[in-house]
Amino acid sequence: MLDEKTIQIVQSTAPVLKEHSKVIGKRFYELLFEKAPNLYNIFNQTNQKRGLQQEALGYAVYAAGEHITNLEAILPVIERISQKHRAIGIKAEQYPVVGETLLQAVKDVLGDAATDEIIEAWGKAYGYISDAFIELEKKLYEETESQPGGWEGYRNFIVEKKVKESEEVTSLYLKPEDGKAIATYKAGQYLTIKAKVPGEKYTHIRHYSLSEAPGKDYYKRKTRRRTRYLT
Repeated sequence: MLDEKTIQIVQSTAPVLKEHSKVIGKRFYELLFEKAPNLYNIFNQTNQKRGLQQEALGYAVYAAGEHITNLEAILPVIERISQKHRAIGIKAEQYPVVGETLLQAVKDVLGDAATDEIIEAWGKAYGYISDAFIELEKKLYEETESQPGGWEGYRNFIVEKKVKESEEVTSLYLKPEDGKAIATYKAGQYLTIKAKVPGEKYTHIRHYSLSEAPGKDYYKRKTRRRTRYLT
């Protein structure tokens, strides 16, 4: 648990981070990709260009700081982020570099206002918050990998068939290339697809909702006409 002084500093400065959250988020990703350009392969580059991930990061940091003594209050946010982290394969060993980069972004944006005392307090807070994410994500990994047909990382699938549902919608039926069993799923869960797009330097990742009840030997998703097929 964090000490009282750290909690006081984090909660009192959280509104400042909220005020500058968009700029901090933008600076964070600039620094992160400079340090580890390979991370372009796991982040949604479209959302990067639109500034959505930068904005989401800034909000998450502010919200976590504001509720540092009661993370249960933002549990839906933590769970949603953890599920996305699980979907793209974020691991515990990647959290330290994220923390270092985040603190550097705060210092770069706030300048002299980000005193050593403030940075130290937020460093402790980040460690506390990241532990919560790591523990939750560990359970998600274990839950998926322990069930029949579950697997770790990415797995090759083929588009077995395409069925045109309407002028706008086509259903894709995906089967594992290795012919082995696939994991079941719950309502609201989705597929995470990583594809190498011709002419693009990095792989692209997208999340697609599943559109049929579980228990089959394939996954089915619907795609609209504007979506580029990943085959």
